[in-house]
Amino acid sequence: MDLSPNEKRLLVLLDKVKTADPSALAAEMGVSPESVIQYAYLLADRGLCRVEKEVKTTYSLTEEGQRYASEGLPERQLLGSFNEKIPVQELTRHPLARIGIGQMKRKGWVVVRGGMVEKTGKDAPGEDELALRDLSRGGPGLAELRRRNLVTENLETRYRISVTPEGLDWARRGLDMSEEAGTLTREQIVSGSWKGLKLRKYSLKAPPRKIYPGKIHPYQRVIEEMRQILLCMGFTEIYGGIVQSAFWNFDALFQPQDHPAREMQDTFYLKETLPLPEGYERVRDMHLFGGNTSSTGWGGRWSREKAEQCVLRTHTTCLSIQHLATHPEPPVKAFCINRVYRREAIDPTHLPEFEQLEGIVMDRDVTFRHLLGFLKEFYHRMGFPGVRFRPGYFPYTEPSVEPEVFVPSLGWVEMGGAGIFRQEVTAPFGITQPVLAWGLGVSRIAMLRLGLSDLRLLYKSDIGWVRETPSWLHGPDTGVGGQKCR
Repeated sequence: MDLSPNEKRLLVLLDKVKTADPSALAAEMGVSPESVIQYAYLLADRGLCRVEKEVKTTYSLTEEGQRYASEGLPERQLLGSFNEKIPVQELTRHPLARIGIGQMKRKGWVVVRGGMVEKTGKDAPGEDELALRDLSRGGPGLAELRRRNLVTENLETRYRISVTPEGLDWARRGLDMSEEAGTLTREQIVSGSWKGLKLRKYSLKAPPRKIYPGKIHPYQRVIEEMRQILLCMGFTEIYGGIVQSAFWNFDALFQPQDHPAREMQDTFYLKETLPLPEGYERVRDMHLFGGNTSSTGWGGRWSREKAEQCVLRTHTTCLSIQHLATHPEPPVKAFCINRVYRREAIDPTHLPEFEQLEGIVMDRDVTFRHLLGFLKEFYHRMGFPGVRFRPGYFPYTEPSVEPEVFVPSLGWVEMGGAGIFRQEVTAPFGITQPVLAWGLGVSRIAMLRLGLSDLRLLYKSDIGWVRETPSWLHGPDTGVGGQKCR
């Protein structure tokens, strides 16, 4: 059995102290504690020492968590700010409304009826509030606090290194501590002095150290693959701002101004406003009475101030309709892959920001069958041979479908929505030809392609996962990779 000089030094030291932590051994050897641990594991593989590893987990409140531990969670503070009921509009003016309203509804503390927020009386302290008072409780309450970034997890790793009887026997038999040469210099080779050196032995059976070249993040590779497929299918990529007016995000897509998707707990609203585009009156009239079409509109009241509000876009369809407004004549064949924002609780299947793939085709005589054909072709090229469609409903398309792909381990998985823009969407902008449109979940496709069950892993900076994920991504459970241009 051949030991390296550092392994021998550590074994001799352990013969004296028997058991110690890496820091104490490192101080004696003049190396880092990490190096000592490495030498110890090499000795442990030979049965000459034992390495005991203990990982201790502790939890601490973040700065925000400390504030809530003192003042109460936002939903608790918000609940205490009114009596039995309060108008939604009045409650949304509270500084904690954006966080608190959704949490109160989720916990069943309040219900929203007829524009009023009413207490249910079921507001006993939950597991999260109890855990906030005492982190040692653990359980689901602590997990909820971690999900809300109110608690951080701290891992403390401790090592104890001790010599085995076999190691003591080796140390006491005497070890050759003379220096060994691991590399040779040019001068040693030219002069021939290498012949008198004691050369370190190497095992050809030992696996070499892995080399990790630079690579693109797996999620970004999936996005780029989608982009290349659509470009190869003849689409043009379009772009647009993250901040949009409610006019383009909702009104132009014929979403009524009292639609639930516009509520504060679903949409990120900003303080700023944006002016309405020229000709906005046609969209207004479409909402009020159907404009100059056969539609009757939504009726009711339409507020210009509400349309001027700024939001973080909740979908990329707002970019599609803006592109169509400036390109009302066929042919139009465009797509967008970009990030959208919604007030979602963070869990394995939901995030407040995620990517959406948006596509539109406007041309003479295109039909619903063309829409299904485009979607089938796209999913086939992404490595999903099984594609089907089921009827769906969306406010701005009719007819509408939800495409599904077949994954052997999961069955049929819904991937988004698609349809033909309603006349209420296209008529105000002078568009007379059919517009095929779809919005697909990019992250859902990526999770299937990468074999993930937790959406959050797509955005986590896990260098180990990035390194180990192969550069060529295969289709889900099929071994079929996405196809390139042909």
